Amino acid sequence: MNQPLSVDLSGCWLDGHGITQAQFSQLAERLENARDETTVTDVQLMQSGQIPVEKQPLDGRFYQLPELLLEGYREAGSSSELARILSAARQLQDSSEAVVVLGIGGSYMGAKAILEGCCEPYFNELSQQERGGRPRIYFEGNSLDNDAIQALFARLSGARWSVVVISKSGGTLETSVAFRLFLESLETQFPGEVCQRVVPVTGAEGKLDSLAQDLNCESVFRVPEGVGGRFSVLSAVGLLPAACMGVDIIQLLKGAAAMNETFRKMPADQNPVLQYVGAAHLLETTRGMDIRVLSVWSKMLESAGLWYDQLLAESLGKAGIGATPVTAVNTRDLHSRAQQHREGRRNKLIVNVMTRSIRTDRLSVPERYDDQDELNQLAGRPVTDLLMAAYEGTNLALREVGRPVINIELESTDAFSLGQYFQMMMLATVVEGRLLGINPYGQPGVEAYKKNMRSLLGIV
Repeated sequence: MNQPLSVDLSGCWLDGHGITQAQFSQLAERLENARDETTVTDVQLMQSGQIPVEKQPLDGRFYQLPELLLEGYREAGSSSELARILSAARQLQDSSEAVVVLGIGGSYMGAKAILEGCCEPYFNELSQQERGGRPRIYFEGNSLDNDAIQALFARLSGARWSVVVISKSGGTLETSVAFRLFLESLETQFPGEVCQRVVPVTGAEGKLDSLAQDLNCESVFRVPEGVGGRFSVLSAVGLLPAACMGVDIIQLLKGAAAMNETFRKMPADQNPVLQYVGAAHLLETTRGMDIRVLSVWSKMLESAGLWYDQLLAESLGKAGIGATPVTAVNTRDLHSRAQQHREGRRNKLIVNVMTRSIRTDRLSVPERYDDQDELNQLAGRPVTDLLMAAYEGTNLALREVGRPVINIELESTDAFSLGQYFQMMMLATVVEGRLLGINPYGQPGVEAYKKNMRSLLGIV
């Protein structure tokens, strides 16, 4: 049974160091107004096309995508966007031992988070039979690392492989250069098959769209209008790679739709999005906690944390304000960061992300006759108990010195839970931008580096 995501703010109610429930109550009306702006006003403006200058760009259509895609699938069946995505994924699975996903930023980070969260650890090392016939998944076009690209070519040697290339404009240099390199290799290895082995996800106009037409690509998917890259994980940008992995993308969208329903209906003190945003905003503005550490308690959630890093940094790092995101994986990073988090500068908010359940059988600590490591006292205890002790012990250690903590609990790392997580964090980022008085869409700072890079290379 699919369980709702929950947010616990009890670690924020700290005398002298945290916030009070009265402060949260005073902020509740602003939180709910920002929610209504996102769910009603912004939607109306996008539908009318009359977007005021101060709202431009307004890439808020991500909010509607889960329901729109699911509704289209129910009503239009095989001709719907979701059905086309599933069909293209099956074709790639049938024809390919490996799929290379080319994209940068929001064009690949969500898909990588889905792979790590929903699929088996060490997915690419499993045999084809163990993967259920699904192709190995690789990510490139997100850097200009010569050796990494060469290493991937070596891994693909002798295999049947295809490319999913993702770029809204088709003009991002890292992805464009990688696509040219991989396209040349495809044309050499599979003459006459390129139209089947290249699946672009792009805008309705642009360089990649023109190239897709020249290649006669059998399947082309669109980045929806009004959806920015870092808000696109629940469009074909994330759904097509996820479907290639064998992930249940219907459940992914149902999780996001469930979060939308909660977001629309629940008051601030019972609304996971508004609970999280309200506490984080108050701690940043009243306590100076502008370093936000997303502390995930599963290795399978590391890329979900890095996805949020980009979402928060690009959306709110403007006008000299905005929290700085950092992802930590515990218990691994307790051995490198716990000291600073507990006794360093009081500018860090710890946001724990934990799952209530695991997907495999529990391991228990075995007993040994010699007990040289003195662990027999833990013999028979599940490893999950040890992790929970670390989690609770860390929270207690932080509370003892007045360090605020927000706890987010997912049921699992399954598709439904990740859908909730993605939608919650995207909605939270928009609401937080409204509270700060900045536009959460657009990323002029990123465009500046791209412009300078092209100028230095002499590219028009």
